[in-house]
Amino acid sequence: MRYSFWPGPNNSWEDTLAIAQHAERTGWDGIWYADHFMPNAEDTSGPTSECWTTLAALAVAVPRVRLGSLVVGNMYRHPAVLAKMAANVDVISGGRLVLGLGSGWQQNEHEAYGIPFSTVGGRLRRLEEACQVIKGLFEQEKTTFAGKFYTLTNAPLAPKPAQRPLPLLIGGGGEQKTMRIAARYANEWNVWGTPAVLRQKMAVLAERCREEGRNPAEIKRSANALLVLSDDPAVVERARGTGRPIVGGTVAQVAETLREYRDAGVDELIIGDFNLPRDAAQKTAIMDRFLHEAVPLAR
Repeated sequence: MRYSFWPGPNNSWEDTLAIAQHAERTGWDGIWYADHFMPNAEDTSGPTSECWTTLAALAVAVPRVRLGSLVVGNMYRHPAVLAKMAANVDVISGGRLVLGLGSGWQQNEHEAYGIPFSTVGGRLRRLEEACQVIKGLFEQEKTTFAGKFYTLTNAPLAPKPAQRPLPLLIGGGGEQKTMRIAARYANEWNVWGTPAVLRQKMAVLAERCREEGRNPAEIKRSANALLVLSDDPAVVERARGTGRPIVGGTVAQVAETLREYRDAGVDELIIGDFNLPRDAAQKTAIMDRFLHEAVPLAR
């Protein structure tokens, strides 16, 4: 199982770079970055770094780990423009990018920036067309596409991604629509969840793949969770109250949870930093304890 880190976009560029370079030096497998323009809160004044300019900079500054968007809000950019951006970042990185794509959910930034939000169904229908557009541009010399939402006429994409294929990750656990889109188009799939949730969702993904005539083993699976390394059970229980899946407890308890994710069939566990100290030095110290104390116990 791979282990990757997910610095939030509210970090300064200096801290994001320091965290990513530390992850690179110490043995993490990947760095993921969210695609948002503003906080999802009443107070929207805090800094929020843009996803693709950050990934392009990290592609040069951090030369080993995989890099990915977790996940792009499809409504923010025309999918042909997004395909061009992703292909170029993949070239810059030497073939280390994962294009994580979702339908988009953060309503306040759509409204603030004048981006149409649509309904859940409308966003998912656009997401499915976007997958067809992006894969067509990645794979074909010229792409013509006539959909309800997007139209391309003899459109080129050059240079192509360094990877063939550049992995397309679909994020989300909606069992009827999102996971069917993943079964049709994705190389990777991602969801927030405990090991129990992942087992249940993976069974659904396997069924959607069978319905689409696809081998479920073709799709890599990743899960997101928050890390709470503490010997105090009360601290861990308070963290569970946030509603997010928690990898928490003592080093031994964290290692046991990692084994549960691995045994559930998770290929990559992604640790978000949203509950960790803002100070980069404190954050990297926790990253080190996790990677060098808990992970070896889980093997």
